[in-house]
Amino acid sequence: MAALAIFGITGRMGQSLVRALRDTPSFSLSGAIASATSERLGQDAAGEGAPTGVLITSDPSLGVRGASVAVDFSSSSGVAAHAQACAAAGVPILIGATALDAASRAELTRTARNIAVLIAPNTSVGVSVVAELVSMATLKLGSAYDVEIFEAHHRMKRDAPSGTALALGQAVAGARGRDLDEVAVYDRAGHGAPRSAGSIGFSSSRAGDIVGEHTVTFAAAGERIEITHRATDRITFARGALRAAEWLIGQPAGLYGMKNVLGL
Repeated sequence: MAALAIFGITGRMGQSLVRALRDTPSFSLSGAIASATSERLGQDAAGEGAPTGVLITSDPSLGVRGASVAVDFSSSSGVAAHAQACAAAGVPILIGATALDAASRAELTRTARNIAVLIAPNTSVGVSVVAELVSMATLKLGSAYDVEIFEAHHRMKRDAPSGTALALGQAVAGARGRDLDEVAVYDRAGHGAPRSAGSIGFSSSRAGDIVGEHTVTFAAAGERIEITHRATDRITFARGALRAAEWLIGQPAGLYGMKNVLGL
């Protein structure tokens, strides 16, 4: 049985992972890490349901002790320090946190020289397949089709567009041989010009308790093609994360993504 450490244990995804672990006999929870300001420090990792017997700590080094693999669904500000703690302990890590800045990405690249690091802004197996379909559609449809990406999440999500929406945009841009930063349009408010040819538009909604919805639209004169993924329960992300974490154990040092896990 593999031992799993979870960063961001008190968040939505952290608790979904605790729930998913109850039905995953190949894993046991070995560490539960939250921020130093968390009101749940010293409490059992399970916010509800049967206790896990693992107490929440704010010490990353203590949290990953004895772990076979770690997953990080905390805030982006702590990712670099968590990866460093895993590198020191020789524990591979899956990064599920989104909105990573350049400094955090650079640190993850350095960490990947020593341990396996899997960066997955969305751990749903379905989303990974959708990204592959989007790449295929982009190649087959060509540049005559305008591309728009819409995403919706719960009212508490801070980053917009979501990491998944950006990954889908990168799938389109990559298939076209373009840099997403050069063609992305995130806000059309106040724009007085027509849509730029080859641009990739993004729009976001934050409302209620929406778990996650993403639609990539390819539109040309006379037709519209839409590829959509809707998540209705975070348990799908948790199960995907556990599948990826199991795959990550034993992998050589390097940077990986969900494509590697699924063989896409």
